[in-house]
Amino acid sequence: MGCPRCGAALPDVAHFCHVCGLDERSGDSGRRHSFAVKPDEPVASFALISSIMPRGAGQRPQTYRLALTVALAVALVAALFGAMPIAVLVAAFAIPVVYVVYLYDVNLWEDEPLPVTALAFLLTGGLALVFTVLWTFLRGPVPLAPTGLDGTVGAAPRLGTFVLVALLVPVVGELIRQVGPVMLASRPRFDDLMDGLTFGVVSGVAYACFDTLVRHWDLLTGGLQDQNAGLWASLVFLEGFVKPLVMGSATGLACAEFSGLGRGYDGFTPRYVRAVVLAVLANIAYQAGTYLFSFAGSPTLGVLLGVLWGLLILGVLILRLRTVLHVGLMEAALERSARERGVGETGELAFCARCEMPLQEHAAFCTACGTAVRVQAKPERTGASEPALTGAGGAAGGVGPDGSVSRTPLAGPPPPTGDTTEVRARVEDEEGRA
Repeated sequence: MGCPRCGAALPDVAHFCHVCGLDERSGDSGRRHSFAVKPDEPVASFALISSIMPRGAGQRPQTYRLALTVALAVALVAALFGAMPIAVLVAAFAIPVVYVVYLYDVNLWEDEPLPVTALAFLLTGGLALVFTVLWTFLRGPVPLAPTGLDGTVGAAPRLGTFVLVALLVPVVGELIRQVGPVMLASRPRFDDLMDGLTFGVVSGVAYACFDTLVRHWDLLTGGLQDQNAGLWASLVFLEGFVKPLVMGSATGLACAEFSGLGRGYDGFTPRYVRAVVLAVLANIAYQAGTYLFSFAGSPTLGVLLGVLWGLLILGVLILRLRTVLHVGLMEAALERSARERGVGETGELAFCARCEMPLQEHAAFCTACGTAVRVQAKPERTGASEPALTGAGGAAGGVGPDGSVSRTPLAGPPPPTGDTTEVRARVEDEEGRA
């Protein structure tokens, strides 16, 4: 049988098309119930591992899930017993360490471990360290989300602090997190969408790691704490797990759009700009919420509200991230099919104006969304004196499937070229009558 989407020849027992990935046994044309990374999961799912670790989701997902669970358990146990130096250190480095192991496990750095680690983790971490020191130690003694541990519970939020924490820090922080991944994704061997996604997540968790170390330096150097165990456990969960996942997912989403799929990287396109804006808005929402919640009735309540708020934002980011990843992988399959069946590796592909999927050669309809190709805008004319499409001595033609205009000379005798005196007399006579 043949695939209705890309035309590939398939065996009768095939469940999915080996070329474009279409589910051949159901009417789910967009595979919304079968995630391209892990087909036993729907696209609209909160599955964390297959979203931020797509290259390892099919082989050893339980390994990464177990590593994160063990790290979380160690940090929470240490916090419950008041050993905050251990709890903060474990929480700050847990996700970054697991992610570096993931990079090694899937060989994402392609035998260049030092440059990849330096650009994806150390560069972002160093910039985050400097920036966080500047805006925390130079800001003065004001309450800072999410702890509320400095005896200022019940005070009112300050406008200047709110602008700093909820606007300036998220914007500058996101720009810092984009530097390393964009430099890596600009290299030919790292220009794949999943590579950009992974480098973005690494950059996000690296920023969160050093941000946590600086903002909670007092807890790192303060020894055992004898206050509320619930407060410390909630704080560790928020700062060590919710925050890095929010930052990592937001940055990974933007960097994935920078990379794109296919030959080369997409670069600074409007899609990338929109993704960066979304990442900034997500971080603004997170920082603003946790700052305002720090003025709740008690520190513990403020941290718990911050945890719930952060999980809500993380859920939205994960859903968006999975959609981008799923659509990107499906697009890459169609692009590969279009190249193998038509323009080749060096040719220029045409894309659907509605869904932006690659068009097959000589296609009259998009194989992804079914939109007729002829409804697209006509290509711009480059010549200043093109012949008319119809008329004597002109050319006749039509719009091809790719939107181009083809022209062929009209059959028939050429216009008369003899004496025009009689014709002019008739015209003058008609003008005189008018």
